[in-house]
Amino acid sequence: MGYSDNEFDVIVVGAGVMGSSTAYQLAKRGQKTLLLEQFDFLHHRGSSHGESRTIRATYPEDYYFGLVDESYRLWEQAQSEIGFKVYFKAKQFDMGPSDAKSLLSVISTCRKNAIPYQVLNHRQVAERFSGRIDIPEDWIGVSCELGGIIKPTKAVSMFQMLAFKNGACLKDNIKVVSIDKDGDRGLKVAASNGEIFWGKKCVVTVGGWMRNLVKTVCGIELPIQPLETNVCYWRIKDGHEVEYAIGNDFPTFASYGHPYIYGTPSLEYPGLIKVAVHGGYQCNPDKRPWGPGLVPDSLKQWVEQRFKGKVDSSKPVMTQLCVYSMTPDEDFVIDFLGGEFGKDVVIGGGFSGHGFKMSPAIGRILADLALIGEAKGVELKQFRIARFEENPRGNIKEYEDQVGLLKSTL
Repeated sequence: MGYSDNEFDVIVVGAGVMGSSTAYQLAKRGQKTLLLEQFDFLHHRGSSHGESRTIRATYPEDYYFGLVDESYRLWEQAQSEIGFKVYFKAKQFDMGPSDAKSLLSVISTCRKNAIPYQVLNHRQVAERFSGRIDIPEDWIGVSCELGGIIKPTKAVSMFQMLAFKNGACLKDNIKVVSIDKDGDRGLKVAASNGEIFWGKKCVVTVGGWMRNLVKTVCGIELPIQPLETNVCYWRIKDGHEVEYAIGNDFPTFASYGHPYIYGTPSLEYPGLIKVAVHGGYQCNPDKRPWGPGLVPDSLKQWVEQRFKGKVDSSKPVMTQLCVYSMTPDEDFVIDFLGGEFGKDVVIGGGFSGHGFKMSPAIGRILADLALIGEAKGVELKQFRIARFEENPRGNIKEYEDQVGLLKSTL
């Protein structure tokens, strides 16, 4: 094909789950693909590591359903290609005050997209989960078949292995410092160690580093703010471990209100259940505080009350840190960079703590945008960069934010 070693069809910058999924999609379509990562592959400094992520179809916003629906199929497909599992099935259970607007929006999303669901009152929840979950009398629960757990580090590794198997070139410890137009050679991508690569197209998926890199490349300041979030594991009391384990009809779950709380059945650490606040502290991704992750009293109370004392709520036995890349409206940024780059540079970022589950579909979309200049079968207008010029807060919603800045809720 007349390429030199440093020339590619598409260069993907950032090898977390989004970049790795994109590289897999591109390589599978026969593109000469380069996947670059600034740290080691599978590092723990970003948003793609760890032991579990939830996958669910129950969103207040109805425009996520298509992405989740496609991702369920693509997770299964990628698993079958690699021969091991990263997606474990479970139901999803959402709960909250019966007048919570976001929870009511979840119900209307289910209706609109014909997602089978059941609305349960306090008594029915106790019955449905055999006394394992207890909600207040003025709350409702929404039970849905479409839940599940993804194993994140394993999933990123899977996409990288599949990209490699399909001919992609993978390089880590290469920090991209500039992307420039270079006449007939397309895009010139330079790294801090002096290496230079050329690509016809470039996809940028650098998570918490998005704002800095995009500003360097084209001067646009994207409102993507990294947060450091604290994931907590709690000990299930003796004799109750099996009740809260995956495969025993215990769901992945979310609790609407302040704070918004989410969690997964016991899977990665036997006898421990993951329950955490969906929120965090603003951070500089290169100068992280690395904790101490504070555990709000509201979270301890939630664990004590919802699980009827069957989980030790005095303190989590283990915590892990992760980064969210927050936009003001908590919606993604999936778009062309535009300006002098036109459609040659595609960006995927601002996943705001809820993108991992959709990474297979997002990889497909980012590959489409890079190769054909549009994404088939999906509406991306909610994810444009220009929405922040029209309104600094981005997309307007009729319900409260999901992700809390913890300094305000502690």
